[in-house]
Amino acid sequence: MAQSVIREDYYEVLSVERTASDQEIKSSYRKLAMQFHPDRNPGDRRAEERFKQCSEAYQVLSDPQKRAAYDRYGHEGVNGAASSGPFSGGGVPDLGDIFGDLFGEMFNVGGQGRASRAQRGRDLRVNLTVEFEEAVFGKQTEVKIRRMETCEDCRGDGSAKGRGATTCKNCAGRGQVRFQQGFFSIARTCTHCGGTGTIVTDPCRMCGGEGRQARERTVQVTIPAGVEDGTRIRYQGEGDAGRYGGPAGDFYVVLSVKEHEFFEREGNNLHCVLPVSFVQAALGAELTIPALDGEAKIKIPEGTQSGKQFHVRGKGVPSLNGHGRGDLIVQMMVQTPGKLTKAQRELLKQLGETMIVENKPQSRSLIAKVKEIFR
Repeated sequence: MAQSVIREDYYEVLSVERTASDQEIKSSYRKLAMQFHPDRNPGDRRAEERFKQCSEAYQVLSDPQKRAAYDRYGHEGVNGAASSGPFSGGGVPDLGDIFGDLFGEMFNVGGQGRASRAQRGRDLRVNLTVEFEEAVFGKQTEVKIRRMETCEDCRGDGSAKGRGATTCKNCAGRGQVRFQQGFFSIARTCTHCGGTGTIVTDPCRMCGGEGRQARERTVQVTIPAGVEDGTRIRYQGEGDAGRYGGPAGDFYVVLSVKEHEFFEREGNNLHCVLPVSFVQAALGAELTIPALDGEAKIKIPEGTQSGKQFHVRGKGVPSLNGHGRGDLIVQMMVQTPGKLTKAQRELLKQLGETMIVENKPQSRSLIAKVKEIFR
């Protein structure tokens, strides 16, 4: 008997929260990959397997589109995505290929590299619930966020007015401390200045030397027409301010779309089920039904059967790229009257005597198809 395999959550694999920023995901991956890399654990199959899991998780979570699909659908949303990444070949990449600038700092032969003081700001995320109609036609709204902004007093320097940061004596301003081990000159981040090369001796009173202050801001959010549940809208540079001249992070709005009372969405088309009487289905009728933006008219021909679908062109969801609009697909459901008057019963009896229906059993597959129509 086949055994199902439960795959570990990618966020848990990398030991990060689901709201983690790109930088936090990258940092956690580097730390774990360094720990479990086969070159550092020769012959340890468990470490090698763990390394592959971390690489697979990073391939998905480091890509905004793959991450959005994974957040919405889980592993099913990214099947095959991780296996097509640069770590999916037969061999294991070396440490330098994976860590790049990280190992450029740690295993640098010669060179007098200096760590940059600038630090990128953190990405922010807000979950926003919108009505079904708002997702279809778009809307303008406002959201309040609390973010770190550059201190106006010290302008992000962290030092009191007129008192700049001093050069770190431990690393002579290089941001790194070097050690000689055999043939290698190993550079490590200076623990005194944190790799910035400078130390704030007289911190700014407004921000306490942080260089940033927390402030509440209102951000104008534009929801384009045609968005779907789980859509991520990115506002570049609207996240936390960077430190020491670093770029600001991004701000993400993740949409959650409410369900409609009777419309269901499939791509850019809208679907609904319309109950009609036996008489309307048999004789035909012209009906006016509600649409998302007004009304729509449907002409039902004589002899319409349950499950028959009619397309109302251009009454669906606008395309997200602004070209065209989907259809409204209306499915007929012929209703059998539950209560009849004596006169109605007599009329139907007379009608039944003039009609011949072959009561022939049908296969279960046909019944299943009918159930699926009405599901």
